[in-house]
Amino acid sequence: MRLVLAGGLVVAACSSSAPKPASPPSPAPAAPEPTPAAHAPAKPDPNLAARTKFENPGGMWLPQQLALPSQVETLKSLGAEFDIKSLSDPLADPMGAVVSLGFCTGSFVSPDGLIITNHHCAQGALDVNSTKDANYVENGFLARTRAEEKTAGPAQHIYVAQGFRDVTHDVLDNLSKIADSTKRYAEIESRYKALVAACEKDRPGIKCEVTKTYHGAEYTLTEYLELRDIRLVWAPHRAIGNYGGEIDNWAWPRHTGDFSLMRAYIGKDGKPADFSPDNVPYHPKHFLKIARAPLSEHDLVMVAGYPGRTSRLDTYAETKWDIETWYPWTIERLKASYELASELMKLGGNTAIKAGVAKQGIQNGLENYEGTLDGLKKGDALAKKKAAADKLTAYLAMPGHEAARAAVAKLEKIQEHHRQVAIADSLRSRAEGGSDLLKVAHTLVRIAEERPKPDAKRELGYQDRDMPDHVAAQKQFAPDYDQTIDRAFFRLALKRATVLPAAQRPWLATILGTKATDDKAIDAALDRLYKSKLTDEELRLKLLKSATTADLRKLHDPFIDLALALAPERRKKEAADKREAAETALLAPALGAAMRDSAEGALAPDANGTLRITYGTVRRFEDPKYPGAAFTAAPEILKKDTGKDPFDSPPALLDAIKKKQWGKWADPTLGSVPVCFISDLDTTGGNSGSPTLNARGELVGLLFDGNIESVSSDVVWNAALTRSIHVDIRYFAWVLTQIDHADALAKELNL
Repeated sequence: MRLVLAGGLVVAACSSSAPKPASPPSPAPAAPEPTPAAHAPAKPDPNLAARTKFENPGGMWLPQQLALPSQVETLKSLGAEFDIKSLSDPLADPMGAVVSLGFCTGSFVSPDGLIITNHHCAQGALDVNSTKDANYVENGFLARTRAEEKTAGPAQHIYVAQGFRDVTHDVLDNLSKIADSTKRYAEIESRYKALVAACEKDRPGIKCEVTKTYHGAEYTLTEYLELRDIRLVWAPHRAIGNYGGEIDNWAWPRHTGDFSLMRAYIGKDGKPADFSPDNVPYHPKHFLKIARAPLSEHDLVMVAGYPGRTSRLDTYAETKWDIETWYPWTIERLKASYELASELMKLGGNTAIKAGVAKQGIQNGLENYEGTLDGLKKGDALAKKKAAADKLTAYLAMPGHEAARAAVAKLEKIQEHHRQVAIADSLRSRAEGGSDLLKVAHTLVRIAEERPKPDAKRELGYQDRDMPDHVAAQKQFAPDYDQTIDRAFFRLALKRATVLPAAQRPWLATILGTKATDDKAIDAALDRLYKSKLTDEELRLKLLKSATTADLRKLHDPFIDLALALAPERRKKEAADKREAAETALLAPALGAAMRDSAEGALAPDANGTLRITYGTVRRFEDPKYPGAAFTAAPEILKKDTGKDPFDSPPALLDAIKKKQWGKWADPTLGSVPVCFISDLDTTGGNSGSPTLNARGELVGLLFDGNIESVSSDVVWNAALTRSIHVDIRYFAWVLTQIDHADALAKELNL
């Protein structure tokens, strides 16, 4: 399971693009095409040979890069049947239908704001609405009418990209003339805020952000439409949506129905709005069409989405340290968290439900780190990284590159210092943020500090534009929070921090109220802290909206008092981090530009949570560890099912398979419903729920996972070992119609 630029303005990043006013429900899509069996015999495919020979070079491409002649030519050779340059326009089909959930990807699939994404991307919405008497996490959920759709929570927003603008010069010009690093950082932050403010001015519902690529050699301003009323519509039973569970995670073959549906709503005035029963469905300008023609091995497929983070442009020294130090340490930390979540699940009730959701996320991260480390230690990954470093060194040694060479040398010293303190810094941040209540207290203290300042002078994240998000987070707090879980994980973070030498953890004595660090001291501190009144939503919101620092001190709340006590050291650490960031902002662009300019052909920047496109082919594994076809089929579930979690399919699904009730969703080659397929696409975390498109730009599946060997490709790309795993859209349609009998949704989707 997979759980953020060059070129000119694609569309005016600050142009008017408010959502259109509410209108009566849109007409249904055009009548469906014939089912696969009704298609005429396939004609010879002139592009099949090219696709068969294709070796994916990797690349999570910026939309702008798909307009490059080399990209257009490659996609044409693979058989693309639409205007390829449309991929570079976020307001055109199909990109206009792709949305960010903030942590996953989704896409509009109907004119009435219906969004398809992964089942595991809906876990938060299922958890928020679950009780011990209505466990939607386990049993799934179906709204048979729109009135039955449940809010996904006030913090669940959907972001629709509206445009991109290159702002590299706006951010970097003349920074080198500011000698003082503190002043330089302040200037960088001021430029960020000015760009965002100008983009959002007088445009409610629009969120803008500045992101960097190529180590800061390029900066992009991205504009989003932010939709705030998101509702849960359908998620299948756990034994469909998470079939195979931890055992099958990061593995092939798969039989997981990792899909769900949500819906976006807006106010009757056509503007984004918070949840209200009076809101109406949002009508997107674009939505994806579900493919009718069968998908086959070697077919062209594309994924558009919001991949989180990759580190392929890290230096050799950084990667070597990660392998030797950071990954092993992180794996040990995640194992301890996993064991704790497993123990908490034994407590039953809502605690067990929430601990199970937490455990699923921890386990996913743990396997990711373990797979990455294993993949990098095997084979020639580090050798490839060293070869790339040697090539870069040779490039920098060429005449005319003296300034870049000097900048990279200085940057390496900063990176070395960062590595020396990374683990201590991580232990500190995890301890100081180890409790959700302490995080709330930190937020309240910080907002109180910033409130007296003019809005433009406030720190990023604490301006007026950020307050709705803070309010939504506090409203989301209660359904997400469990004190037993919170205290247990906070205790674990504090215990882990005790391994640091006393000189490196003076802040720990502040948290515990004593220099003692034994279990008795930790438990006594927790007993004192959890007498806090911050579980009161009315109090949190009141403090968030108006409290001064003096007001907070008068409360004598234990968590707030702790946040106030930690604030001086926090400000000191932030000041040091800003000075380092200001130095890096001058030096790192030289490294990124050198990597980009010395590359043979186009170089995709590392994933950073922004909209990307990747393409390739449906392709089975070359590794004998994974024998078999590129598709799995529903009848295979009968052989796999044991009746015990995680291989315990609902009886209705097993019965339909036994009776071969395929409806119109059988594949003509398989003779049954396909469940999942694999491709050679380049994807990572954040791509979860991303639409998988065919050569016509139609929806053929959802990306939800990759093989365990693929995770090391986040660091060093390996085409032979990397496969992405998708759930076939025909399995989605079959489960929706034949198993859950969601007739209204089937009609809306024209199934």
